[in-house]
Amino acid sequence: MGYRVVAISPTDGSAGDALGRIVAHELGFRLINEQVVARVAWEAGVNPEVVADVERRKSLLARVLGGVGDVAPAATAGLSGFTIVDEAGPRRDALRGLIRSVLWESAEAGEAVIVAHAASLALATRADVLRVLITASAETRARRLAEAQEIGEAEAEKLVARGDANRADYLKRFYGASTELPTHYDIVLNTDRVAPDDAAALIVTAARSQQTSV
Repeated sequence: MGYRVVAISPTDGSAGDALGRIVAHELGFRLINEQVVARVAWEAGVNPEVVADVERRKSLLARVLGGVGDVAPAATAGLSGFTIVDEAGPRRDALRGLIRSVLWESAEAGEAVIVAHAASLALATRADVLRVLITASAETRARRLAEAQEIGEAEAEKLVARGDANRADYLKRFYGASTELPTHYDIVLNTDRVAPDDAAALIVTAARSQQTSV
């Protein structure tokens, strides 16, 4: 069984989102990102009945994948990224279950590139998933965020530091990972030294190599 799924876990400002789009295009796979997960959670209203019902989850995911472009940024505010850890107990548990389900069912369907912070950990037990970490130095990531969001470098540096702290907290709370390790991934790429296009090419080659070797 080859790699039917590529799970890309990016740090903020690492160019992981852009890289994921390139990989999905080159492989001809669907792109599942945090916007998709946030839209599913938003439409489900984090309803425990939806979380528990496999068919309703699959139907909702299919509908969202058919109309991701329609989602407004405000609609998913507070649901994407790591802010979900601030939800109250029962709602947080339901949302955590929904996120895991969306990631798992996306992998079950195959031919998907999943770009989400903890996708590699959520799918760690699957042999058909290529797990990739995309990162870069704090300086490079802050510069990219400053350019993309048209903000000052000092503000961008704070965003990177806050994002890294939230990421560590998220992985610990949701997946019990007190420390994020290189061994959580099959490939670790530093986009300080490897351009996003070249990084994408490496991932595509690895995915295709595994596909053709089994």
